Amino acid sequence: MRIRKFYYMPLFLGITAAAQDDAARRAGTAITEKFPATRTLDVQYETMGSADYDTKVFGSDFEKAAVRNHSRVKISTNISLYKSESQRLFITNTLRYKYETYQYGDIYNYASNSTASRADQNFHYLAESVSATYFSTLFKKPVFYNATVTLDGNEKDLQRVKSLLSATMVLKKTENTTMTIGAVALIDPSSPLPFLPVFTYEHTFGSSPWKIDLILPQRIQFKRQLLENGRLTLGSELNSENFYIDMDSQNLKGIYELNQLELKTGIMYEYSFAKNFIATLKAGLNNVVSSRITEKGERNTDYVIENEQDDQFYFNIGMSYNLF
Repeated sequence: MRIRKFYYMPLFLGITAAAQDDAARRAGTAITEKFPATRTLDVQYETMGSADYDTKVFGSDFEKAAVRNHSRVKISTNISLYKSESQRLFITNTLRYKYETYQYGDIYNYASNSTASRADQNFHYLAESVSATYFSTLFKKPVFYNATVTLDGNEKDLQRVKSLLSATMVLKKTENTTMTIGAVALIDPSSPLPFLPVFTYEHTFGSSPWKIDLILPQRIQFKRQLLENGRLTLGSELNSENFYIDMDSQNLKGIYELNQLELKTGIMYEYSFAKNFIATLKAGLNNVVSSRITEKGERNTDYVIENEQDDQFYFNIGMSYNLF
């Protein structure tokens, strides 16, 4: 896989490489290389092994059990809606779908002091995002701004409207080093991380085939080309997962939202084949940093359910298609 140089490195954005001028085109290339979900089409299947967990409801012990298998299917597509004649403003549309399945072992209930079984649980998550990105300069440095509005929900209904604002400035760009600084604000009370200062650093080590790709606080990775069209990556990456749950129990009724932070550490290999197709294999250890369920729209700190889960192995296979 040919690793391209670039001038901009936005984070968590849903824009694509739709621009024709050199700077914007390189910006789009950087995004799609680092974040497969921003490519024209991306499909992933992920499965995670067994892990014990404990659940607390309103701060009290509720149940303990094991997730025997947990799998996800993710599909995302990105379409350019508008680009200005100056090639500075871009508006794009992103559609995402996720299907999660949980399979459980025997479940111990603290209140009844008994063990029972539970049927498999399945969850659908859908999201539609419109993103506007503007390229400019500030203090003679390249800078870009992004605003994203997302409507998300499940297979039953639209649930919420969320938004994101970000700004990123390129501090340094040389042949071997790129450094940026910025901030991301998530206008969503349920988000585990509502505001993030962001620092990125990418550096190729002299004559070494390895380079470091540092995006704080989201990832630290070491990469190198392996075979003519392939790339090997080692490191850790922090990701956020969410979906909606329809509850109907004595104490919990209505729509609730699960927000979960996961730290994945492992190995990834990407291989570009045919034209514009990229296959990806990932494997390693998944650590659930935080897993909370809140009433829809409530703050993440006002959670009603909290889960603590052991580490588990994960395997991910993906396929992407990119027009650019």
